Amino acid sequence: MTEKDSSISCAIPNESSNDSSEKPAEIKADGSFNRQTNRFTTPFGNNLGELPVEAGRYRLLWSAACPWAHRAVIVRKILGLENTISVGKVSPLRPRIERVDWEFSLDKDSVDPVLGVQYVSEVYLNADSDYAGRPTVPVMVDLETKKAVNNDYFKLTNYFETVWSPFHKENAPDLYPEDLREDIDTLNEMIFHDVNNGVYKCGFAQSQEAYELAYDTLFARLDELEERLSTRRFLFGDIITDSDVRLYTTLVRFDAAYYTAFRTNRNLIREFTNLWGYARDLYQTIGFGETTDFDSIKRHYHLSITIDPGKGEVMILPKGPDTSVWLTEHNREKLSNHKEKFLIKG
Repeated sequence: MTEKDSSISCAIPNESSNDSSEKPAEIKADGSFNRQTNRFTTPFGNNLGELPVEAGRYRLLWSAACPWAHRAVIVRKILGLENTISVGKVSPLRPRIERVDWEFSLDKDSVDPVLGVQYVSEVYLNADSDYAGRPTVPVMVDLETKKAVNNDYFKLTNYFETVWSPFHKENAPDLYPEDLREDIDTLNEMIFHDVNNGVYKCGFAQSQEAYELAYDTLFARLDELEERLSTRRFLFGDIITDSDVRLYTTLVRFDAAYYTAFRTNRNLIREFTNLWGYARDLYQTIGFGETTDFDSIKRHYHLSITIDPGKGEVMILPKGPDTSVWLTEHNREKLSNHKEKFLIKG
């Protein structure tokens, strides 16, 4: 299965029934985690049958807790699409209702001020009244119909980087250069399976064997990326690409959430020399740090009822880790031949 065949949610998999003896629908017989497929994958473009690329027509729904949604927001910011595509932000905590959903409880009256909906599921049902999967973020919503039109997180950033280019800000960086696309796509697949989705395979595994396989695969890939970044500033050298965005959203959540909540506890990211410097370098870059919300990340992974149903016990939000270290010097520019074009120094 490739990344584009899977759909991501920052929640526990849907239960297949109310019978606790049955495995959740997204857990295989061997206890490993297997994600639901995307439902709305019509591409953006200018060809017949594609979603028209129009400023002001769509709203991007996201959660600051979710790595898959976060990367779309990072790319939107870097490319200057803020005035072209609006955003709606849901709470990092799941609503206490009988289904898995996202709620606009951060907004007045718990309603998105543009779409007039309380739950993300509403835009999915507007598009397909029989939709029975998890409503996931990110999702692009057509403002004319209030329907979900694209929840293909795998391709979404690539659409922003290519067919949405007429709306890029002046001198926007090329995150998906044509001469590197094949290599970027190949690396993105590896990062997805072993790192982005790898932490979830650890966290949602329901057998010791499935957990240990995912754990070993995750850290083998992180070790490989640590070595790769020993001689280059970013994954493809001196420039930030789509691959860096995808890796960052997992790295920035690792120590604060995955290390404990998902049992990915061989190493903290800050214990890797190169990955830690690389992650701080990106955090201090426009689009990355200011869209990273550690409080939302911790609340979702440690307090969300879909991660820990509670069962009456008191749920404690971890006080750490110290996030001020993300603004410390990284010295990664020594590996680059380019001057820093759009970096924010802490």
